[in-house]
Amino acid sequence: MGKAWLGLGANIGRPRAQMLEALRRLDAHPDIHITRKSGIIETDPWGKTDQDPFLNMAIEVETALGPIDLLDACLMIEEAMGRKRTEKWGPRLIDIDVVAFGQMKLITDRLTVPHPHAHERSFVLDPLEEIAPSVAKWIKAQAVKG
Repeated sequence: MGKAWLGLGANIGRPRAQMLEALRRLDAHPDIHITRKSGIIETDPWGKTDQDPFLNMAIEVETALGPIDLLDACLMIEEAMGRKRTEKWGPRLIDIDVVAFGQMKLITDRLTVPHPHAHERSFVLDPLEEIAPSVAKWIKAQAVKG
């Protein structure tokens, strides 16, 4: 089993309920087990700022999946919950990002870990620092190294 850290966010519909449902679905997956959860914070939108604030949180999971399979599981949960990808950085019913996967560095056309913008986003780093300060510090260090 490997460890990974995911970021969750939502700002339309019933964001808190949707995040809790995403947690339930993630933990129900046979190859994903949530081991730590941050609190839920409210943050201003990033990138596209003319929308409602977001609720965000981070979780730590143990998983038997590799990084791409974990991404696919997250995307399947988003889709099953009704997420439509129509606008970059736009409103989200639910968003589940793979922020880090162990201390793996991976760049593919589908996934980059650590998440390439995590170090710039307090809505990712603040909840991550709550549950895994060493991971947040590692992500910041990777950004400095380029």
